[in-house]
Amino acid sequence: MSGNATLLELRELCVSYGEVEAVHRVNLTVKQGEIVTVIGPNGAGKTTLLSAAMGLLPSRGELLLSGERIARPTVEKMVAQGVALVPEKRELFSEMSVEDNLLLGGFSRWRRGQRDQKARMQEVFELFPRLHERRAQMSGTLSGGERQMLAIGRALMARPRLLMLDEPSLGLAPLIVREVLRIVASLRQLGVSVLLVEQNARAALQVADRAYVLEMGAVALSGDAQELMHDRRIIDTYLGLGAKKAA
Repeated sequence: MSGNATLLELRELCVSYGEVEAVHRVNLTVKQGEIVTVIGPNGAGKTTLLSAAMGLLPSRGELLLSGERIARPTVEKMVAQGVALVPEKRELFSEMSVEDNLLLGGFSRWRRGQRDQKARMQEVFELFPRLHERRAQMSGTLSGGERQMLAIGRALMARPRLLMLDEPSLGLAPLIVREVLRIVASLRQLGVSVLLVEQNARAALQVADRAYVLEMGAVALSGDAQELMHDRRIIDTYLGLGAKKAA
């Protein structure tokens, strides 16, 4: 991955809620075709970091996409630059079918005159065969795992260069988590880079190329994901006794 160009770069990023600084001088990069994860405890600032990178929250510092500085990032600017976010709550339209939710995900391309929604949908169905089976079903009737697949599929309809995922494993059974993250790992083949915020450190480190550990809003540790898997500090703090025995 080291030879790949940098897609996203955050420099000295700070985010404050009033007087409280929730994210403090974070430096982070995602290269093309790379999966980067941000792990850390509850309240460490992971979701805040992702929201600021997507332009949902005001921030200080610099955000660059493919080397170009984005002044005052907004959601509209980021979407136009090929960035998509799957929020923690998934935010699907529960009274609409799976197919209609997917079509809405491709609306930004349709508005730009790109009439390739059917081909994009076929790609999503190949990634998530279960969504194809459920395509006429109302999304509100899907299981938690299927809803997460639909949320990712809907984001992919816009053909993003960078997909940001906020806690995709939240509330899912371990077997489903493995399936969802296996599909996330396969997005490299589609040329999609991924920034994955995840509390399930073990699952995240297994699919990521590199990782950042966020504690109290600042980067406490960063490096190759496989190396961090075997780092004593990570094992003791995030991976629990099972991982200690395995290590």
